[in-house]
Amino acid sequence: MQNLKVVIIGAGIGGLTAGIALKQAGYEVEIYDRVKELRPVGAGISLWSNGVKVLNRLGLGDRMSQIGGRMDRMEYRSKTGDLLNRIDLMPLIHSVGQRPYPVARRDLQQMLLDAFGDAVQLEHQCIGIQEDSTGVTALFENGKQARGDVVIAADGIRSVVRKYVLGREAELQYAGYINWNGLVPADPDLAPQDCWIIYVGEHKRASLMPVAGDRFYFFLDVPLPKGTPADPSTYKTQLRQHFAGWAEPVQQLIERFDPETVARPEIHDLKPIERFVRGRVALLGDAAHATCPDLGQGGCQAIEDALVLTNYLTSTTISVEDALRRYDQERRVRANAVVEKARRRAEQIHGKDPQVTQQWYEQLATEKPTDVTDAIAKVILAGPLH
Repeated sequence: MQNLKVVIIGAGIGGLTAGIALKQAGYEVEIYDRVKELRPVGAGISLWSNGVKVLNRLGLGDRMSQIGGRMDRMEYRSKTGDLLNRIDLMPLIHSVGQRPYPVARRDLQQMLLDAFGDAVQLEHQCIGIQEDSTGVTALFENGKQARGDVVIAADGIRSVVRKYVLGREAELQYAGYINWNGLVPADPDLAPQDCWIIYVGEHKRASLMPVAGDRFYFFLDVPLPKGTPADPSTYKTQLRQHFAGWAEPVQQLIERFDPETVARPEIHDLKPIERFVRGRVALLGDAAHATCPDLGQGGCQAIEDALVLTNYLTSTTISVEDALRRYDQERRVRANAVVEKARRRAEQIHGKDPQVTQQWYEQLATEKPTDVTDAIAKVILAGPLH
């Protein structure tokens, strides 16, 4: 289909990637976001090879390699620092045909903004959708409207447009844990600079992975009740208590991070929903399939959405609605499977059933490294670019 105008709601990873892909396909694209200033949610993200391949397809491979950290292996360690498993990632990289990249979210968002090239319209809170036989209009709180042939709702886990698509509210599920995450300067006292290290114990995790600029992206996971008060001035005190007795690098990490720059989300996901599309409106990314971060696939799935949606719009000549239906059919199967797998993984890691988590710790110490990389490869290779 030629000469489409596409309105995108949301300038996160998924919305920007969709904007780039659709512009490259020759479409007119406008992106709107509710915020006054574009600031990424969270400090870092692990982009596995399926997401990176899409960015390669969009001509961003060189830039991605510059902002991504070099991660040659993973290490699982006990809370006291004993090595449980060392996993060489080179067999995975050769199996799937692309290196994964841990990356600072700010760097990734800036790269995507630069590649999109046009200004994002800020302070546009979408409050509704109107659709007719010739097009679709997004309505904004400030009284403005944006009309196009397609609306892509990439407006996140608390999507406003999702209710229009489903005809109902979708319930978010608390995953049972809180995740502190941020960036610290790289230092061999914390971890080697080519290695992703994960300390596990007591249903908690402490993780360090390399990103560009001689930095580590870190996260600390703790199972806590929903609504536990958040106050940056107490983060260090709380985490010292939660990780008392853990290995020295974990203690050093807690001392070194700047609480004012740390994100602390309560982790939620979205139960698999029955459709991603209504008429000329398509949900994309977290609006469609918000995922626990325990597989590192949330951003990757949004990036895959952008490619698949663009492919159907450019290759299907029946109608916009037909192209979106095909997108819906393909992406619902893929993304909802990842949501369910990530939820099972989150529960396994964070002690929903303590016996299951204990079995996982024992399994980590005995399983073959290739079993780990084979499982990761299976998820990666189920994406649109094999």
